[in-house]
Amino acid sequence: MRLKIILATTTIFAGFLLWQNICDSKKVDFNTEIKPIFNKKCIACHGGVKQSGGFNLLTRDLALRPTENGKLAIVPGDPDASELIQRISNHDPEIRMPFKKEPLSQTEIELFKRWISQGAEWGIHWAYQPVQKPKVPSSQTALGFFGRKTAENQWIRNDIDRFVFEKLKEKKLTPNPEADRPTLLRRLALDLTGLPAPQNLSEKFLADTSEFAYQNLVDSLLAAPSFGERWASVWLDLARYADSKGYERDARRFAWRYRDWLIRAFNVDMPYNQFLTEQIAGDLFPQPTDAQLIATTFHRNTPTNDEGGTDNEEYRTAAVLDRVNTTWEAVLGTTFGCVQCHSHPYDPFFHDEFYKFAAFFNNTRDADTYDDFPLLRIYSGADSAKFSDLKNWLTQNSQPFESQEFINLARLWQPVWYSIETDSHKNCALLDTKWLGMSNHSSARLPGVSLDGKSKLMLRFQINTPGGNLKIHLNRSDGPLLLALPLKKQMTNLEIESFDFQEVAGKHDLFLIYENPKLAAKPDDFGLRLDWFSFSKKFPGAGKPGQKLAEQNFMDLMRAGCETVPVMFENPSDFRRKNYVFERGNWLVHGQEIEPATPKHFNKFPENAPADRLGLARWLTSPENPLTARVLVNRLWEQIFGLGLVETLEDFGSQGAEPSHPELLDFLAFQFVQEQNWSIKKVLRELVLSSTYRQNSDATAAKISSDPENRWLSRGAKIRLSGEQIRDNALAISGLLSPKMFGKPVMPPQPEGIWQVPYNGDSWQNSLGEDSYRRAVYTFWKRSSPYPSLMTFDGAARQVCTARRVRTNTPLQALVTLNDPVFVECAQNFALKLYNSTAEKDFLEKIKTGFRQAAGQEISTEKLKILSELYQNSLKHYQNRSAETKFFLKYLEEKNQTAELAAMAVVCNVLLNLDEILTKS
Repeated sequence: MRLKIILATTTIFAGFLLWQNICDSKKVDFNTEIKPIFNKKCIACHGGVKQSGGFNLLTRDLALRPTENGKLAIVPGDPDASELIQRISNHDPEIRMPFKKEPLSQTEIELFKRWISQGAEWGIHWAYQPVQKPKVPSSQTALGFFGRKTAENQWIRNDIDRFVFEKLKEKKLTPNPEADRPTLLRRLALDLTGLPAPQNLSEKFLADTSEFAYQNLVDSLLAAPSFGERWASVWLDLARYADSKGYERDARRFAWRYRDWLIRAFNVDMPYNQFLTEQIAGDLFPQPTDAQLIATTFHRNTPTNDEGGTDNEEYRTAAVLDRVNTTWEAVLGTTFGCVQCHSHPYDPFFHDEFYKFAAFFNNTRDADTYDDFPLLRIYSGADSAKFSDLKNWLTQNSQPFESQEFINLARLWQPVWYSIETDSHKNCALLDTKWLGMSNHSSARLPGVSLDGKSKLMLRFQINTPGGNLKIHLNRSDGPLLLALPLKKQMTNLEIESFDFQEVAGKHDLFLIYENPKLAAKPDDFGLRLDWFSFSKKFPGAGKPGQKLAEQNFMDLMRAGCETVPVMFENPSDFRRKNYVFERGNWLVHGQEIEPATPKHFNKFPENAPADRLGLARWLTSPENPLTARVLVNRLWEQIFGLGLVETLEDFGSQGAEPSHPELLDFLAFQFVQEQNWSIKKVLRELVLSSTYRQNSDATAAKISSDPENRWLSRGAKIRLSGEQIRDNALAISGLLSPKMFGKPVMPPQPEGIWQVPYNGDSWQNSLGEDSYRRAVYTFWKRSSPYPSLMTFDGAARQVCTARRVRTNTPLQALVTLNDPVFVECAQNFALKLYNSTAEKDFLEKIKTGFRQAAGQEISTEKLKILSELYQNSLKHYQNRSAETKFFLKYLEEKNQTAELAAMAVVCNVLLNLDEILTKS
């Protein structure tokens, strides 16, 4: 007996030693085992913000350097010599780390020892590693005995399913059966177009029994014009698009052509690398088209502060920094904003790298101007033909650099010097910080103007009091005279005039001296208002046929009134700004001067790429960039399945969520770039053709318990529609939805008093006719007061880039869909539609038809009973209340204001509020 006990004990002890030896020899993974402890317990004192004791854990190179006391915190291969191990193991609370915090567990200490003894190797965070195509799980594993197909092999349709099924097996889950055809029809149409499928397409699909029926439906929906509208809505959140400028005044901005550009880009399936490049640097293309310039409005959606007394340079700088943060969040899924003030606390991004990246955006002509310059001027009619003639003449009769200069001036009013850039003001002021206003005996300086080869001044100005003179002196207020301008005629608005002057070489400070004896001595009696100055060469082609006509056309176009859209425009060399690191993020405290560059821990900047936004776009869309493709396919996945493979769409960094299916994410990203040529439609097609997507959404108690968020994809997605989709869906079901596309934003009904505009008396004017019923993507978006029903359903205010909307469920949402005028009108028109389009006189049949049209499926007996009782009770209520009936049905013609229609409208109001309508399943 004793021998047996000894043998058993020896066996257990030997097993323990073997297990310990295996554990000790197992390679410690830095990213999953060490980095999380650093981030949670160490990095606050030893990271990008603080480096207490001279110890920094942000990168391996920094961590291996001697600390302030000369000791080495980490000695690879020697834990006993590593100060880190001594500190975390010490029992003295004055010495032990983390300082005055809960000590590390013995397990964590032993883990650190093993890691250091194995060489203290650092790891690259998974999201920053190059995208490699992973091995696709083999379907052969699904073959049973004698090669017979198993349920797995029957379920798998494409490679997405192979990755998903592999994870389901790991989690001991099984996929759901395929959803029925009506459910798939509705789900697919909402996902791809944001609308119910058109009746002809629905009938065709439901009648088609061929094996290609579903595939044909997918292709038809991808080709539908409504596809672009649905996906543009997603990108507008990222682009912080709005129809107003933001900040306190929040005046209107005419940027809607950018929204239309997005819709068209999605509909033609513009490759994503081109899609990004045109938005970031379309103005830097050789001879850019209007569309390429409009694409750059992506980064002109930054707010402009029109409030009087603000510092324009401060808000110009804020716009530049916003472009940095937006690019990183929208394109790279990374929180980069904190690097503005200090190095990143958790990821290998350093303080100076923020400003090196910002330097790509710092050299544009926008300057927080009231008119939102630079503006692309949209010519129409005779002006459009005149501009085309001018371009042709200049191209044929001048050098390319000369022709482009005058084309840019006519097309963009660029490059110009803004009057708000003047300083050294005497008896003059920046009027409301928008223009320079000059009174008698006033002067101002326009610094650093290059006059090499220049002999023409174009001035945009307004003469409030005629009889004055404006003189421009070089370098001093009493310096050599460059130009003297008699200002004789009164102007009611800003106008453009051209003046010749003698060429002067070099860069000069220009002193503006204004005298007008007709003005009072008061310094606020402004006789002259200046907007901008353009110094250019003489109009080219002197002596050539048509030169005088071309020059006249040029001046006519400069003065032409036309619609505009804010765009990006790069500074030419003589306007170029210097770039500095801002100490602790303060724009007023300049540190070292720097040049544009991308973070050193990412892919290298492309060889021979220019150090401007065009080169930056090439860096972003390089196949070597580890994030661009991953972030995009993850966003598409989230829109289709309700939860991203990486849940934190906005943060792929080490503090973001780990991917649920890392190999699948990389497979999709690799395929997107290398095989699908950056085609968004091809990615979506692959997603929706999978069996993973086609599952029904039934959830058993066991599945809800083991996978409440459906992270492992054992069932179809069941999620609430977006605010835009809920509104568009109600309009479509009711028959009110307008198919009109593109154009100026519209103002569908909203409650009075929502807009409070103290400055300019602007008000919400309800659109008339079909404009009241257009898709939500066309609704006027005011930053300080977005459309209320969309905000109730978690819309983004678009003050800043929003990568992910958070879904909520509040009583206010039911309040909107039951009482908002838009939804009430939809319910009434839906009721009228049922009465006009159904032959059945029985109200029960009408309810059945209504449910089928709204939900895409047959109504259950239980729901039919409830809605039947609602109809009957409502009918009794309205039959003896004629005035109330007419008031309720005010959206319908008088002939339709009957008790029966009122009762059916109540039922339709409930139908549009059912879970089956507000969610996709």
